[in-house]
Amino acid sequence: MQNKKQEIKIPKHVAIIMDGNRRWAKERNLPTYEGHLRGYEKLRIIPEIFFSYGVEVVTVYAFSTENWNRAREEVNYLMKLTKKALQEDAEYFNEKGIKILLSGRIDELPGDLPGVCENIIDLTKDNSKGILNICLNYGGRAEIVDAIKKMMKKNIKLEQVHDGLIKKYLYQSELRDPDIIIRTSGENRLSGFLLWESAYSELLFLKKYWPDFEKKDVEFVLSEYLDRNRRFGGDSG
Repeated sequence: MQNKKQEIKIPKHVAIIMDGNRRWAKERNLPTYEGHLRGYEKLRIIPEIFFSYGVEVVTVYAFSTENWNRAREEVNYLMKLTKKALQEDAEYFNEKGIKILLSGRIDELPGDLPGVCENIIDLTKDNSKGILNICLNYGGRAEIVDAIKKMMKKNIKLEQVHDGLIKKYLYQSELRDPDIIIRTSGENRLSGFLLWESAYSELLFLKKYWPDFEKKDVEFVLSEYLDRNRRFGGDSG
């Protein structure tokens, strides 16, 4: 893989559904929080590996609008872990030159977490070595609903509505659509992730749990993408 670095067709935007943290912990007779902690540690490492191969954007599904339905103890732990990570790793990502974006209903997060999110976005806004877009309190349907609400507030006329205009009102309109979406843990569905943006994304479902994801898996994803022929609805030849 390393020798092919200059030859391969590199996806510019990789999206990841980081699934399997709880099952990883359960199979090792560990408490659930250990799985989430290990998953967070991978989130700190894996995007930088993708960036080293030429990927420009990594989007991750960190917490969905449906995850609030989990046990209160688990949700509280996840919110504390998120706050701790965004506060303590702000300088780390800044030193690495990584720009952090947060997508979702950020203003509905508990306590001072919305302000913590704003701080890391502001701190890293001028970085250019890669973009890590973290989907937090995110749902694909919620994103489309929020876009429609913004359009209605702008009094957009019926004849003005088109694909490009809708994209303008999505959470991260400046980002290109993901070239490939990966889901770990063996589940073969998107679960509401990037519903608008995934229309022509390649999909790759891996049986490995997210806490076990490593550099060789990054290389496998890039090699798999190389073998795909994206036609965007065009000729199948």
